[in-house]
Amino acid sequence: MPASEEKKDPTTGEPSASKRAALNPAQKAVLDELGAASKDHPEFDEDLKPHLRAALETAIEPHLDELPPDADVYLSKHRLSQIHGCEAKFLAEEAQDFEWSVPIARGSVVHKAVELAINWRREFEPPTMVDEALARLEAEDRGLGYWLQGVSEAERAELRSLAVDSFTKFLECWPPLRPAWRPVTESRLRAELCEGRVVLDGKVDLTLGSARGFRAGKVIVDFKTGTSAPIHREDLRFYALIEALRIGTPPRMLASYYLDRAYFVPEAVTTETLQATVARVADGVGRLVEIRHGGRTPSRIPGPPCRWCPAFDDCDIGQAHQTEYDDWP
Repeated sequence: MPASEEKKDPTTGEPSASKRAALNPAQKAVLDELGAASKDHPEFDEDLKPHLRAALETAIEPHLDELPPDADVYLSKHRLSQIHGCEAKFLAEEAQDFEWSVPIARGSVVHKAVELAINWRREFEPPTMVDEALARLEAEDRGLGYWLQGVSEAERAELRSLAVDSFTKFLECWPPLRPAWRPVTESRLRAELCEGRVVLDGKVDLTLGSARGFRAGKVIVDFKTGTSAPIHREDLRFYALIEALRIGTPPRMLASYYLDRAYFVPEAVTTETLQATVARVADGVGRLVEIRHGGRTPSRIPGPPCRWCPAFDDCDIGQAHQTEYDDWP
């Protein structure tokens, strides 16, 4: 293949025809989706960060009048998505203590295995790397570590099986992550607004690349199992906004990657995307403050999640929806 026709590696834009030859079609598809020469990366305005911050704080501040002086607002992607859904379900879930479970723990184990694999210097098999990830997480004196220390053997075996499955799919579908791509897993993002009274917080599954001045270069990836949903795109836009508020240059691309199907849902980041997310975050803060501190009755929006809602037994709207759903032919 002539050099001019060689495909580009993500974030670097450098030819890698020989390496591509050893990749399977799914891995090549990842390179095709994420690859772009540096000259094709978008460049953002120098004043983007102060403009986004000013717009967000201006929209949020009126909502903080009802917030007690000693209170603040914490928003993660999960809390933001929940407050834009059924508010009664949001409050019911918030009232429950968080409990680790096999499905929840799987993501943390897989992410730890990916982190280790990026820096592993020898050949390995997926079960070995998952076992190493489990051992390291179990050694932590907090959260998941405590849960793993007391989990039953059956649950641990189920967790290991699910984690090996997801991690194996990652290795099958993604090309080896080269150090030049600057891969980072479980990267925390945080922005504080309105003198610290509002905190935006997130943890990204995988980032590749980095910004160069005001030219975007980073790609943010969320790994998913199951089917795609519009909220997954909103989650990534939330990360993009925090990144822009943090360093002044947003990522160039967002991508949900569905391991079960080896399927990408990419989206380029634009100023318009960030502005729309500013409005969504500000509205989310307003909703949260109103139902927490303003005395507003939370909305009830029936849907498929009703069956898992902690408030289901006391919710006539949810029960009616579920009865209607069960009666469908």
